[in-house]
Amino acid sequence: MRNFWLGQHAYRFAHGLHEGAERHHGRHHGRHGEHRRRGGRVFDHGDLRLLVLRLLQEKPRHGYEIIKAIEDRLAGTYSPSPGVIYPTLTLLEELGHAEVRATEGSRKLYAITDAGAAVLEAEKPAVDAVMARLADAEASRASTHAPPLVRAMENLKLALRLRTSRGPLSETEVDAIAAALDTAARTIERI
Repeated sequence: MRNFWLGQHAYRFAHGLHEGAERHHGRHHGRHGEHRRRGGRVFDHGDLRLLVLRLLQEKPRHGYEIIKAIEDRLAGTYSPSPGVIYPTLTLLEELGHAEVRATEGSRKLYAITDAGAAVLEAEKPAVDAVMARLADAEASRASTHAPPLVRAMENLKLALRLRTSRGPLSETEVDAIAAALDTAARTIERI
């Protein structure tokens, strides 16, 4: 009987049937070139549980730390919501794959159990596939959007939004902003 961790995608990877899976399931590139699965999902069924276990294998973590680790590995293109991560942690705890090592108020520090480590070992091909997708997404994002460039673009958008929200612009102000943007565009084109 197939282990419940093996969803269709993981089953294909575990049994070497992943050739052509791209064509069948298709990766879609979102607005920033991030890898998204069919239907806009970043992870296929079961992938998130394997990823969370893998992160807990690296070191015990709080739910927020898991969210940040996934966000960082996807270069900020995706951040799982607490409404996804905390139920996943609860499920892993109920299955005996993770345990709470410490609590600080409402914060729980989760760690992988021996049973969870065994699941990762049994599902190694699927885990490797998830980690490879994360590495590909991170490398792709890093090569096209260096953090200082992303920060500068976001600063420009924010400055424009803040200025236009203060009220109507005079014709002189519109001309000055347009000239500054045109100058920046010409400078960038020459680089």
